[in-house]
Amino acid sequence: MNRELYCFGESGASYKIALTLEILKLDWTPIFVDFFKGETRSAPFREEINSMGECPVYIENGQSYAQSGVILKYLSEQHGQLGGTTAQEMRSIDRWILWDNHKLSSQVGVLRFLKNFLPAENRSEDVINFMTARAQAALQILELELADKDWLVGEKISIADISCCSYLYYPEEFGFTRSEYPNIDRWLTRISNQAGWKHPYDLMKPAFPKTT
Repeated sequence: MNRELYCFGESGASYKIALTLEILKLDWTPIFVDFFKGETRSAPFREEINSMGECPVYIENGQSYAQSGVILKYLSEQHGQLGGTTAQEMRSIDRWILWDNHKLSSQVGVLRFLKNFLPAENRSEDVINFMTARAQAALQILELELADKDWLVGEKISIADISCCSYLYYPEEFGFTRSEYPNIDRWLTRISNQAGWKHPYDLMKPAFPKTT
């Protein structure tokens, strides 16, 4: 079976899919997209890959899927893993994926971009401060949720966990320090102890590789 993922290393949304593919032990090929040079916004990409001009895009045997939540659901349902065992759990998983896309990944992703990848002369401290407050509010919700449970839904890892964790493994500074969120810290460790877990930059080529 041919599986391809249009992605780039700095994309937390792409990492959600790459990590899921690894945990499911599926063979797949990453196709690097040069987001920072505008490839996703180019006419060829919009016309041939994704009219929304975004990554990730997952292609399986010629069938294309876009939006990380949709791809996560597809992979979980197709392989009978990382999902809920009851209708209520499946609804809870949907709830967390939607919350993450609207409240966590969307805030943290933008904040990380502003603080690390946008040229310094174009950064607005007012915008950064606003986004920092929103990201921290979302992180506090996640921290409280994990106070008395190992996983967001049920008794084992699910795509809800994978969706919500993705940006929190990145090394760039964006106002998140694991030691300040002990419940999240333990949860991230549980996820990284799963068979198949890899760091985002070990799964996908970064546009700005770190040098030592």
